[in-house]
Amino acid sequence: VQLQASGGGLVQPGGSLRLSCAASGSIFSIAIMAWYRQAPGKQRELVAINTSGGSTNYADSVKGRFTISRDNAKNTLFLQMSNLKPEDTAVYYCKSVQPGPYWGQGTLVTVSS
Repeated sequence: VQLQASGGGLVQPGGSLRLSCAASGSIFSIAIMAWYRQAPGKQRELVAINTSGGSTNYADSVKGRFTISRDNAKNTLFLQMSNLKPEDTAVYYCKSVQPGPYWGQGTLVTVSS
């Protein structure tokens, strides 16, 4: 499984971004997928997870602001981020939890005025 994350960039506080993660392979539709992030000087942390059945779970810090979703026809995972805060600044990684673990290369999100 190969994962390619994209969509990061510089955004002002309160702004929005949508991250995408394109996955190779034919089993994406049954995979458990997740987004993680790693801020400078901090450990990598789970942001959101999405099962093939549609169940989702979020870190408390992003609940109500971030939405994880997937398009199985396009083998793509998304993370819609709204009302971004400076503390959301991090490198964001997509991960295939099961099968896996497989990691994408990360995309940098910077929230700053």
